[in-house]
Amino acid sequence: MNEGSKKTIRLLCFSVLGMFTFSFALVPLYDVFCEVTGLNGKIELEATTNQNLETEIGRDVSIQFVSHNNEQMPWIFRPSESQIKIQTGKYHTATFYVKNPTNKKMTAQAIPSVAPSNAASHLKKLECFCFEEQELAPGEEALLPVRLIFDDELPDSIKSVVLSYTIFDVTDYNDLEMTDHHDHHDGHEMEASL
Repeated sequence: MNEGSKKTIRLLCFSVLGMFTFSFALVPLYDVFCEVTGLNGKIELEATTNQNLETEIGRDVSIQFVSHNNEQMPWIFRPSESQIKIQTGKYHTATFYVKNPTNKKMTAQAIPSVAPSNAASHLKKLECFCFEEQELAPGEEALLPVRLIFDDELPDSIKSVVLSYTIFDVTDYNDLEMTDHHDHHDGHEMEASL
């Protein structure tokens, strides 16, 4: 192999390593960028404490609900209604249907986002299934509520909003294996005592 080929191979290896490293750095850089600029539509994961958001007269806004399953998340997860009309300054409750079709107890966490991103600061939630982890037994299903309001400061240019939830599997499988092993062991002890 000549010197030119070796140099090219070395350059390509460094480029691949650089791209690989940069891809890991993108996530924290993106989070910092979103925090500084307020872009991206990330929502606070806590209930609003402001009780004075309701108003007598609001304006109509259309909300589209979208659900996504993260990779490897086998649950059935979908909004009860895909689109609703609400008024700013009025609370509305929506629900999402969820089912664990597996034969294992699983825990999930939903992460919300809003589009357009400048609507996120005007969305307040009194209650949301995204505030805490959801645990379902094998075959169990549930309706998960979200009680929300858009304040009257929502820009007039925003006529419709997409509220999206992505559900992640956050099950502690090590803990599950310990529990299963413990239950299995207790079963053998009971059989032995009979």
